Amino acid sequence: MFDLSPDDITEGPVLRAMLVLAAPLLVQNLVQVVQQVVDLFWLGRLSDAAVSAIGLTLPLITLLFALTVYVPLVGTQILVSQRVGTDDVVGARRAMFTGLFVASVSAVVGGAVVFFGARPMLETLTLVRPSASGEAAALELAATYVRVTALGLPLLLLSDTTEGAFLGWGDSKTAMRMNVIAVVVNVVLDPVLIFGVTLGGVEFAGLGIAGAALATVVGYTVGGSYGYVRVARGAHGGMLSRATATVDWGEVREMFDVGGPIAGQNVVKQVADVLLVTVAFAVGGAPALAAWAVGFRVASLAVIPATGMQQAAQSVIGQNLGAGYVGRAHRATWQGAILAAVGLGVLGVVQWFLPGLIIETFAPTLSARGSEFTALYLRILAVGYPAMGAMYLFQAGFNGASRTRTSFVASLGQHWGVRVPVAVLGSGVLGTLAVGFGIAAVFWAVTLSNVAAAVGLGLYYYYSTERGMLDRAAEAAAA
Repeated sequence: MFDLSPDDITEGPVLRAMLVLAAPLLVQNLVQVVQQVVDLFWLGRLSDAAVSAIGLTLPLITLLFALTVYVPLVGTQILVSQRVGTDDVVGARRAMFTGLFVASVSAVVGGAVVFFGARPMLETLTLVRPSASGEAAALELAATYVRVTALGLPLLLLSDTTEGAFLGWGDSKTAMRMNVIAVVVNVVLDPVLIFGVTLGGVEFAGLGIAGAALATVVGYTVGGSYGYVRVARGAHGGMLSRATATVDWGEVREMFDVGGPIAGQNVVKQVADVLLVTVAFAVGGAPALAAWAVGFRVASLAVIPATGMQQAAQSVIGQNLGAGYVGRAHRATWQGAILAAVGLGVLGVVQWFLPGLIIETFAPTLSARGSEFTALYLRILAVGYPAMGAMYLFQAGFNGASRTRTSFVASLGQHWGVRVPVAVLGSGVLGTLAVGFGIAAVFWAVTLSNVAAAVGLGLYYYYSTERGMLDRAAEAAAA
């Protein structure tokens, strides 16, 4: 039922190809978010400060991933998919090796910078409210979490890049299995490493928040090993070879040309979110950080269908353009956008009516003010869910055609043209120069920027395809 060959992707029904490819990706993304939610679940039972610490680490951790993960991950997936579509197996192998090389260098450099700079980076976020209640404890816990994650970054990146190569081949099942293994290990280790355990009279006291980060690193190391074994055993006729295991700087440049704008897109987003976290902290203190953390985790869970469809669509679009089937690539984008918008709209309705249940499930130790902020944020996020679904698929339409710079420009406008100005001016953080809606303005800034991005990307996708964007992409892929 879930077997999909390259011929199915380029010749069978487009929507079926995307759904079949997306099904394992949906499971993959679900287990990834389960890992995040499980961290929140257990840390929410550790202390209120631990939940606030996670909120403080989110922008820094995601910025670290944006700077290091996306070039090798997305670059590998898109280049491999296009070359598989043109039956260029040697080129696909070369793209995977280049992705692994870029991932290794990025992880070592990025991990070292963040490991040694974690404390001052986090202190910068809290300068606006240095004497806030709970700030010192949250800061210390956040620094610990970030350092452990930075140490494990090379293992995380090699696993992610290998997943990207499997996705490029249209093999989402292997990527799913890698993540399922990773998260199962993480889920089992989380309570043990956080709270400790006693076995046979031997007591392990637990590592607190460091245990949550360590469980993630160990989990993805084990999950990545499954993918490495598949590659070593010759999956897809050999995804790597000695002949292509050389550093080709032209390939590295192409990897950055394709993946660089996606990395830039995520850097733009994360830097904006760093500023939003700072504004939220200035306006609402530790309760606002906790609300941000819970809202982020819940939204990550809600958008799983859309992100799965986005990853599937990028492979389907890339392979069809490589094979010269422009119409199929065009239909994949629009059909995916409609389906994702409707699906997330349904989830948004559920979230709007059940914020209290969500809070009680994931963070029962929140203070009354933290719960109030979190319920408000969950409802505001729900309003923008349909737009988020469409936005992901329009991005896939551009990314699959190697127009990743368009996604970057859209993200720039989304975050710095809408999100940051609305949050800063609307929250009252600037005093007399601002409107003064408080923390609600920060939360609405997120939703309004998502709606603006979806509308803008949809209109520009229509404009670009009417003027031959996909035809030019197909010609370039075949060259």
